[in-house]
Amino acid sequence: MDQQGAEPTFSAVTEVDGEQLSVRVSGEVDMSTADRLYATATGSRAAFLTLDLRPVSFFDSAAIHALVRIAEHYAGRLSVLPSRQVRRVLEISGLGDQPWLTT
Repeated sequence: MDQQGAEPTFSAVTEVDGEQLSVRVSGEVDMSTADRLYATATGSRAAFLTLDLRPVSFFDSAAIHALVRIAEHYAGRLSVLPSRQVRRVLEISGLGDQPWLTT
């Protein structure tokens, strides 16, 4: 919760185009929202996933775990567009050189 007692903002908007699923995530991805991220990203039968994390403002270890599980689910078929904060967290965690992470 933030200082005023409101729940952190999280949203995941999906778009399917044939075999391509695009998920645009915004807000905070943490232990209270990481499972929703995973469920949204893997709930479709799409063959390919673009995960747009550019609007993400906070990304913790639960989010990293969800992302690694998503990468396993879409092995070789995932593209992640990170925000500056997400990229930094992934670099610190040793995941900054993953082939699914775009520049």
